[in-house]
Amino acid sequence: MTPIEGELIRLRAVEPEDIDPMYRWENDPSVWRVSGTTAPFSRHTLERFIEEQRFDLFQTRQQRLMIETRADGQVVGALDLFEFDPLNGRAGIGLLIYPADARGKGYAKDAVSTVCRYSREVLRLHQLWANVGATNEASLALFRNAGFTEIGIKRDWLWTPDGYTDEILFQKILE
Repeated sequence: MTPIEGELIRLRAVEPEDIDPMYRWENDPSVWRVSGTTAPFSRHTLERFIEEQRFDLFQTRQQRLMIETRADGQVVGALDLFEFDPLNGRAGIGLLIYPADARGKGYAKDAVSTVCRYSREVLRLHQLWANVGATNEASLALFRNAGFTEIGIKRDWLWTPDGYTDEILFQKILE
């Protein structure tokens, strides 16, 4: 897969050498609350995941893209397209910018904009959607600023140590 260029970032296929950054973030409990993870991932599990990424999006119905900076090629996170539905022209989107010091630099905004363009022009999707925890202010702002519309609230959807919280469903029609 040829990298997909944004202004600040490029989205590219997962490579075997990505196991180290993936191992760090998939095993960081501070990330688990937004990823739905409840247990650490082994290197073996991640190696198998990377190997499965060689299959086509139309087969697996999901695709992980690494987010790297255009300036120096540093991996600063990942973007997932999931629940890909070619018949109805839609997919879910989730992303992580990691480590924390890479956040707030415009990488997530550029990644969302870039994947919207890729989804419309290459995948021919009609829409993307995202689920965001109601307390995740950064992601709420990201999707709102990227032109996603809030279309629903799942009440008491996510368990946190402080109690249950809502999850917001966003949708963007790709035009």
